[in-house]
Amino acid sequence: MLAKFSVSNFKGFNNELVFNLQDTNGYEFHPECIKNGIVNNSLVYGYNGTGKSNLGLAIFDIIGHLTDKQKNDSIYKFYLNAKNKLEIATFRYEFKFNSCQVVYEYQKSDYKTLVSESFSINGEELAHFDRNSDNEAIIKFKGAENLKKTLTNKNLSLLKYIKNNSELDRNEVNDCFLSFFTFVESMLFFRSLQENTYLGLEIGGRELSADIIEKGNVEDFEKFLNDAGVEYKLTVVKESEKDVIAVDFNGKTIAFHHIASSGTLSLYLFYYWFQRLREMKVSFLFIDEFDAFYHHELSALVVEKLKELGIQFVLTSHNTSIITNELLRPDCYFLLNNGTICSLSKLTSKELREAHNIEKMYKAGSFNV
Repeated sequence: MLAKFSVSNFKGFNNELVFNLQDTNGYEFHPECIKNGIVNNSLVYGYNGTGKSNLGLAIFDIIGHLTDKQKNDSIYKFYLNAKNKLEIATFRYEFKFNSCQVVYEYQKSDYKTLVSESFSINGEELAHFDRNSDNEAIIKFKGAENLKKTLTNKNLSLLKYIKNNSELDRNEVNDCFLSFFTFVESMLFFRSLQENTYLGLEIGGRELSADIIEKGNVEDFEKFLNDAGVEYKLTVVKESEKDVIAVDFNGKTIAFHHIASSGTLSLYLFYYWFQRLREMKVSFLFIDEFDAFYHHELSALVVEKLKELGIQFVLTSHNTSIITNELLRPDCYFLLNNGTICSLSKLTSKELREAHNIEKMYKAGSFNV
């Protein structure tokens, strides 16, 4: 699980931003939102322009150099903070896998160019390379002793080089190292908007309608929409010689994408990914502006659907109606503002209880970042 993340000099984050998911408060309600002492289900709230999207892009920067999964270079075109004079951005991740605590820190000058990397397990540094000062990399993994320790390709990650070019011994440390890669390769970021923009998990894209039809999920999609309050009866018709999902109006059919509202199209995209969340072992999910086109009840339904899967997820929103103890708990709601992110439980001296209306408290100014 991702336990803590920090970043500096990346996009809108000038100074260090620390996103701490292990600073919980021990509430007795919604215990499913916490797993192994780490926030498993979280929602980041902030006004437009506070950096919610950039937080997701910062966390998923790791996808670019450690995996061969879906990337989008254009999203990372403007990389460093414009106000910062430093020429590198710094990223630090803390993960927990059973009894192993993994810390991975690196610096980049742009999306593809690595300046330094450091990797440790339970406090022991096992890999290190600073291209500005080191002639050779430090590699301490058992089974990687014979690897060449001079790396000239600035786009090549030391960790990826070790994983792809060595037969590591089977031991607790190396198993933890491989668990780290499995986690990173199973991360997924997507925007809950009218576009299938995503990072991680897989490669390439599918047409939404064709994917749902081929998986035999049209009826399940209909039930999902009905549960969300969209009373459509769905069928499959031919359009331009392709099978597409259509709405059946007592025998008259219209292709779904021609009549669906913005909110329903957003649900369409969510369901496309929800299929994969049920089918594949996703380690970490980040949905940006997850309820951009949803009303309150629909937002709540989506959160409940995601909670049922048990995966670690972060959702972003600027809709205060979703801030409620009926869904999550105060140490799972985070406010992002002025380059700082903290949970509600850390932003007040009051003892927050399950019966409190935390949305009302927020609007009254009880939480200050």
